[in-house]
Amino acid sequence: MKKAFKWFDEKLIDILNHKLNNRFLDKFMFVFTNFGGAIFTTCFTLVLILLGKGKARFMGLQIGITLIISQTITYSIKALLGRERPYNILEDLNTFDIVLKDHSFPSGHTSASFAIATAIAFNIPQISILVFLIALIIGISRIYLGVHYPTDVAAGIIVGIGSAVVSHAFLLDFIEKIMEIMI
Repeated sequence: MKKAFKWFDEKLIDILNHKLNNRFLDKFMFVFTNFGGAIFTTCFTLVLILLGKGKARFMGLQIGITLIISQTITYSIKALLGRERPYNILEDLNTFDIVLKDHSFPSGHTSASFAIATAIAFNIPQISILVFLIALIIGISRIYLGVHYPTDVAAGIIVGIGSAVVSHAFLLDFIEKIMEIMI
Protein backbone atom coordinates (compact mmCIF):
# COMPACT_ATOMS: atom_id res chain seq x y z
CA MET A 1 0.00 0.00 0.00
CA LYS A 2 2.84 2.37 0.85
CA LYS A 3 4.40 1.77 -2.57
CA ALA A 4 1.08 2.58 -4.26
CA PHE A 5 0.84 5.92 -2.41
CA LYS A 6 4.47 6.72 -3.23
CA TRP A 7 3.90 5.91 -6.91
CA PHE A 8 0.70 8.03 -6.94
CA ASP A 9 2.48 10.96 -5.24
CA GLU A 10 5.45 10.90 -7.59
CA LYS A 11 3.40 10.49 -10.80
CA LEU A 12 0.87 13.21 -10.00
CA ILE A 13 3.47 15.68 -8.72
CA ASP A 14 5.47 15.05 -11.90
CA ILE A 15 2.42 15.86 -14.04
CA LEU A 16 1.44 18.98 -12.10
CA ASN A 17 4.90 20.32 -11.30
CA HIS A 18 6.71 19.45 -14.53
CA LYS A 19 4.44 18.59 -17.43
CA LEU A 20 1.81 21.32 -16.92
CA ASN A 21 4.39 23.93 -16.00
CA ASN A 22 4.03 27.19 -17.93
CA ARG A 23 4.33 30.94 -17.28
CA PHE A 24 0.62 31.56 -16.87
CA LEU A 25 0.13 28.73 -14.35
CA ASP A 26 3.33 29.73 -12.54
CA LYS A 27 1.85 33.16 -11.80
CA PHE A 28 -1.74 31.99 -11.34
CA MET A 29 -0.90 29.20 -8.87
CA PHE A 30 1.57 31.35 -6.95
CA VAL A 31 -1.16 33.98 -6.36
CA PHE A 32 -4.17 31.65 -6.05
CA THR A 33 -2.55 29.45 -3.38
CA ASN A 34 -2.72 32.39 -0.97
CA PHE A 35 -6.51 32.13 -0.80
CA GLY A 36 -5.93 29.07 1.39
CA GLY A 37 -3.34 30.75 3.61
CA ALA A 38 -3.74 32.01 7.15
CA ILE A 39 -3.96 35.70 6.26
CA PHE A 40 -6.76 35.38 3.71
CA THR A 41 -8.78 32.76 5.61
CA THR A 42 -8.56 34.75 8.84
CA CYS A 43 -9.50 38.04 7.18
CA PHE A 44 -12.38 36.42 5.28
CA THR A 45 -13.72 34.90 8.50
CA LEU A 46 -13.35 38.13 10.49
CA VAL A 47 -15.10 40.17 7.80
CA LEU A 48 -18.08 37.80 7.94
CA ILE A 49 -18.19 37.87 11.74
CA LEU A 50 -17.59 41.59 12.27
CA LEU A 51 -19.35 43.10 9.26
CA GLY A 52 -21.88 40.42 8.39
CA LYS A 53 -25.43 40.36 9.65
CA GLY A 54 -27.74 37.43 10.32
CA LYS A 55 -26.87 34.43 8.15
CA ALA A 56 -23.52 35.89 7.03
CA ARG A 57 -22.37 36.39 10.64
CA PHE A 58 -23.63 32.94 11.59
CA MET A 59 -21.70 31.44 8.67
CA GLY A 60 -18.60 33.39 9.71
CA LEU A 61 -18.80 31.96 13.22
CA GLN A 62 -19.30 28.48 11.82
CA ILE A 63 -16.30 28.95 9.52
CA GLY A 64 -14.20 30.27 12.42
CA ILE A 65 -14.98 27.29 14.64
CA THR A 66 -14.47 24.91 11.71
CA LEU A 67 -11.06 26.48 10.99
CA ILE A 68 -10.03 26.14 14.62
CA ILE A 69 -10.90 22.44 14.49
CA SER A 70 -9.30 21.79 11.08
CA GLN A 71 -6.09 23.65 11.76
CA THR A 72 -5.68 22.11 15.22
CA ILE A 73 -5.97 18.65 13.65
CA THR A 74 -3.76 19.59 10.68
CA TYR A 75 -0.89 21.02 12.70
CA SER A 76 -1.08 18.26 15.32
CA ILE A 77 -0.70 15.65 12.58
CA LYS A 78 2.13 17.67 10.97
CA ALA A 79 4.00 17.74 14.30
CA LEU A 80 3.31 14.08 15.01
CA LEU A 81 4.29 12.66 11.62
CA GLY A 82 6.94 15.18 10.53
CA ARG A 83 6.76 14.37 6.81
CA GLU A 84 9.37 16.23 4.78
CA ARG A 85 8.17 18.47 1.99
CA PRO A 86 8.61 17.18 -1.56
CA TYR A 87 11.17 19.82 -2.50
CA ASN A 88 13.45 18.38 0.22
CA ILE A 89 13.13 14.84 -1.19
CA LEU A 90 12.47 14.89 -4.92
CA GLU A 91 15.08 16.04 -7.40
CA ASP A 92 14.44 18.58 -10.17
CA LEU A 93 11.26 19.92 -8.59
CA ASN A 94 10.14 23.42 -9.55
CA THR A 95 10.11 25.06 -6.13
CA PHE A 96 9.37 28.69 -7.05
CA ASP A 97 11.78 29.64 -4.24
CA ILE A 98 9.20 28.73 -1.61
CA VAL A 99 10.76 27.54 1.63
CA LEU A 100 8.47 26.54 4.49
CA LYS A 101 9.52 25.61 8.01
CA ASP A 102 6.68 23.29 8.95
CA HIS A 103 6.00 19.77 7.73
CA SER A 104 4.11 18.57 4.68
CA PHE A 105 1.34 16.18 5.80
CA PRO A 106 -1.50 17.18 5.66
CA SER A 107 -1.79 20.37 3.62
CA GLY A 108 -2.92 23.25 5.84
CA HIS A 109 -3.99 25.42 2.91
CA THR A 110 -6.12 22.57 1.59
CA SER A 111 -7.69 21.70 4.94
CA ALA A 112 -8.56 25.36 5.54
CA SER A 113 -9.96 25.77 2.03
CA PHE A 114 -12.15 22.69 2.24
CA ALA A 115 -13.25 23.57 5.78
CA ILE A 116 -14.44 26.96 4.51
CA ALA A 117 -15.95 25.53 1.31
CA THR A 118 -17.91 22.90 3.22
CA ALA A 119 -19.20 25.40 5.79
CA ILE A 120 -20.30 27.71 2.96
CA ALA A 121 -21.92 24.79 1.12
CA PHE A 122 -23.95 23.91 4.24
CA ASN A 123 -25.21 27.51 4.41
CA ILE A 124 -25.48 28.42 0.72
CA PRO A 125 -25.88 25.16 -1.22
CA GLN A 126 -26.45 27.04 -4.49
CA ILE A 127 -22.74 27.92 -4.70
CA SER A 128 -21.39 24.55 -3.52
CA ILE A 129 -19.79 23.66 -6.86
CA LEU A 130 -18.04 27.05 -7.05
CA VAL A 131 -16.60 26.98 -3.53
CA PHE A 132 -15.45 23.37 -3.84
CA LEU A 133 -13.84 24.16 -7.19
CA ILE A 134 -11.94 27.06 -5.62
CA ALA A 135 -10.82 24.82 -2.73
CA LEU A 136 -9.71 22.14 -5.19
CA ILE A 137 -7.66 24.63 -7.22
CA ILE A 138 -5.99 25.77 -3.99
CA GLY A 139 -5.11 22.14 -3.23
CA ILE A 140 -3.79 21.58 -6.75
CA SER A 141 -1.73 24.78 -6.47
CA ARG A 142 0.08 23.30 -3.47
CA ILE A 143 1.18 20.33 -5.59
CA TYR A 144 1.97 22.52 -8.61
CA LEU A 145 4.23 24.71 -6.45
CA GLY A 146 6.09 21.66 -5.13
CA VAL A 147 5.28 22.26 -1.46
CA HIS A 148 2.95 19.26 -1.03
CA TYR A 149 2.51 15.72 -2.23
CA PRO A 150 -0.91 14.74 -3.62
CA THR A 151 -1.54 12.60 -0.54
CA ASP A 152 -0.93 15.69 1.65
CA VAL A 153 -3.67 17.45 -0.31
CA ALA A 154 -6.00 14.42 -0.12
CA ALA A 155 -5.54 14.31 3.65
CA GLY A 156 -6.18 18.06 3.83
CA ILE A 157 -9.46 17.56 1.96
CA ILE A 158 -10.54 14.89 4.44
CA VAL A 159 -9.56 16.98 7.49
CA GLY A 160 -11.25 20.11 6.12
CA ILE A 161 -14.52 18.46 5.15
CA GLY A 162 -14.54 16.34 8.32
CA SER A 163 -14.04 19.41 10.51
CA ALA A 164 -16.91 21.23 8.81
CA VAL A 165 -19.19 18.21 9.17
CA VAL A 166 -18.37 17.95 12.89
CA SER A 167 -18.95 21.66 13.36
CA HIS A 168 -22.24 21.54 11.44
CA ALA A 169 -23.50 18.36 13.11
CA PHE A 170 -22.55 19.07 16.71
CA LEU A 171 -21.81 22.76 17.26
CA LEU A 172 -24.69 24.69 15.67
CA ASP A 173 -26.38 25.24 19.06
CA PHE A 174 -23.11 26.60 20.43
CA ILE A 175 -22.77 28.93 17.43
CA GLU A 176 -26.34 30.16 17.92
CA LYS A 177 -25.54 30.99 21.57
CA ILE A 178 -22.53 33.01 20.45
CA MET A 179 -24.80 34.84 17.98
CA GLU A 180 -27.19 35.74 20.81
CA ILE A 181 -24.33 37.18 22.84
CA MET A 182 -23.14 39.26 19.87
CA ILE A 183 -26.54 40.80 19.18
